[in-house]
Formats: sequence, structure tokens, C-alpha cells
Amino acid sequence: MSEEPQRLVLDVWPDAADPEAGRWLAALDRVRRGTNELLDEIEPGAIDADPGDGGDSLGTVIYHLALVEVDWVYSDILDRESDISREMFPHDDREVDGRLTPVTGESMAEQRARLDRARSMIIEVIAGLSSEEFLRVRPRSWGEASAAWIVFHLIDHEVEHRVRIARIRDAFRR
Repeated sequence: MSEEPQRLVLDVWPDAADPEAGRWLAALDRVRRGTNELLDEIEPGAIDADPGDGGDSLGTVIYHLALVEVDWVYSDILDRESDISREMFPHDDREVDGRLTPVTGESMAEQRARLDRARSMIIEVIAGLSSEEFLRVRPRSWGEASAAWIVFHLIDHEVEHRVRIARIRDAFRR
């Protein structure tokens, strides 16, 4: 019996105001599905476990992914950094020495719920951008960025951290 052929396309995200932004949102979603597949292979109890390699814990990485998404979109697209919820993100992203702030004491379900909520928040923003707003270069204190580049960066950022998540998965596979 033969398998169904795969359908490898990036459809436009539903309700996206701009088709280009909609395709980038579809790519962002595809990357998250891969991340979630990795997370599904890790015992929930390993969320704060030390894999013994000196790297960040899974909880720390998940928190960082969620915070970075919301920060880039709210700070650098909307210019509304003050709207980032301290209740949702009670910890700063990094310690004084530059390492990720260790985030422990939350369950896998809590961490994944935050990750999902962060994604919903940024999709709402990106999907609502017109073509002009998606491509507009915004001056920032550190340089310039468009929303299009920011979405690309978020994809790249998550893929880079999936390497760490895969290492943790391998250490704590179900």
C-alpha cells in the first residue's frame, strides 16, 4: 500500500491582512509544530532537570523562547514594551553575566501554556499588519528592523534553540 503524497506548501495564515506576512506566519507555525513534537518526547518531570552538560534547563529555554517572541513584537514592531505583562514574564531574560535567567518551579504544562499564549499574542499583531506595516523599516535605539525581518529572526531563533531542546530530549527521552 502506498503512502499519501505529502503537501509541502506554506499556505497563507488565515485572516492575515497581508499574504506575505501570512506566509511567514505559516512558516513560524511550522517551526513551532516541530518544537512541540520535540517537547512531546520529553518527560514532563524533566522540565527543571539538569542534563549535566552545563547548559540551560528545558524550562529556562521555553521561557526564553516565549519572552523573546513577545519582546521583539511588542518592543520593536509595536513600540509598546510597557505592555509586556510582568505577570506572564516575571523574570528578566538574562542574568548580569549574559546567561539566560534560570526559570524553575513551573510545570511543563505551565511553560507550554505560556509559549502558546505568547505565540497567540504575536500572531494577532503580525496577522493584522498591512503590507506597508509588515515591510516598514522601524528605527530603534540599536538600529533598524522591519516586521518581516523580525518574524524571520524569530524563526531562526527558535530553530537554534531546538538544538538545545533536542539535546535535552536525548538526555530525558520518554
